[in-house]
Amino acid sequence: MLKELIITIIVSLVIASPSYAMAKEACGGLCSACHTLTEKDASALLSKIGATAKSVKQAPAKGLFEVLAEKDGKQGIIYIDYGKKHLLQGMIVDLDTLKPVSAHAQNLVQPKQVTSIDVTKIPVDKAVIMGNPHGTKKLYVFTDPDCPYCRKGHGELKKLAAIAPDVTIYIMLYPLPMHPGAYDKARSIYESKSLELLNQAFEGKEVPKPAKESSKAAIDEIIKFGNANGISGTPTMVMPDGKVEVGMRDAETLKKMLEGK
Repeated sequence: MLKELIITIIVSLVIASPSYAMAKEACGGLCSACHTLTEKDASALLSKIGATAKSVKQAPAKGLFEVLAEKDGKQGIIYIDYGKKHLLQGMIVDLDTLKPVSAHAQNLVQPKQVTSIDVTKIPVDKAVIMGNPHGTKKLYVFTDPDCPYCRKGHGELKKLAAIAPDVTIYIMLYPLPMHPGAYDKARSIYESKSLELLNQAFEGKEVPKPAKESSKAAIDEIIKFGNANGISGTPTMVMPDGKVEVGMRDAETLKKMLEGK
């Protein structure tokens, strides 16, 4: 009995204390009263992935900010936690209706995907060339040295060069913002124009740091061209007639595509 009485007194004192009262009311009201995130601050956080914030609202689920983000001309919803330490992608689903809920409008209108590019405008003087430099068939590949899909696709391009000796493959080094180390790797590969260094990068081996300021301007020009022409992911291929093909194909399929089959 004495033990139970002591516990009761302690609990009563804790509940009555000012610190307990403050903790109880800390997040019991309107979340936006305590937790805020401006578009400017959200853009600063999203700069790490090359995106900007167009609008910030409280998410339907507590503890999250819902951000309408834009990157490469496309918009989408992402979430940032109140601590501003984590970024989440996906959707919030209402358990009663089992339907997605959002503070922003659903089905955001996206810019029309570019399906064709004028190949005469591609800055091929900034490319690393695989295959036959004087081939009559041209393939333009926008690739990122740290992209796992590009790594797999690079193997297929090497096979293509072996089975299609009349093809020039222009490797357009296009580092994505989500791969922080890819930019310097792209610069180093461009500086050497070395297929051996390109292979090293895709094999995950160490690549020397860039040494020439001119390589920065070259890679920036490719990035500017890609952004202006709706290339938002890697690998992206442009066929001889300018048709844009997102993703990679196996070497045999690529050979047939280049032959018009």
